[in-house]
Amino acid sequence: MLSSKEQKRAADEISNSSNVIGKGTILEGNIETFGNLRIEGKVIGNIRSKSKVALGNSSQIEGNLFSQNADIEGHVKGKLEIAEVLVLKATAVINGDITTGKLVVESGAVFNGTCKMGATIKDFKLTENGTRSLRQEEVKAL
Repeated sequence: MLSSKEQKRAADEISNSSNVIGKGTILEGNIETFGNLRIEGKVIGNIRSKSKVALGNSSQIEGNLFSQNADIEGHVKGKLEIAEVLVLKATAVINGDITTGKLVVESGAVFNGTCKMGATIKDFKLTENGTRSLRQEEVKAL
């Protein structure tokens, strides 16, 4: 058994990890990570991160995005649920509904859908073995 100190160190290592999906890469399937995620390519599927997701200028997402924080420069077709801060850069194009704590929209960003700001998103769980789990969350407007 791992001591609580070793468990904390292991959890810190997982949450400090970074993942990159490069330009020209096409990924079909769901992504779940505890660490940061940067996407420059195309993802067809849902994305869940306990940390920050950064979508670059060339990114294309066809699916839902659930994360703690997000910066978006590319295209998203799907629902976004961001627990803390969502930043839509000038080149962002969003076609879907947004639920977030705080929203920053730069001039030039395009957004088609509904938006709930100041919402509290109950924590969602990621699976450790890669199997899909049901999300237990409740959204309440402040």
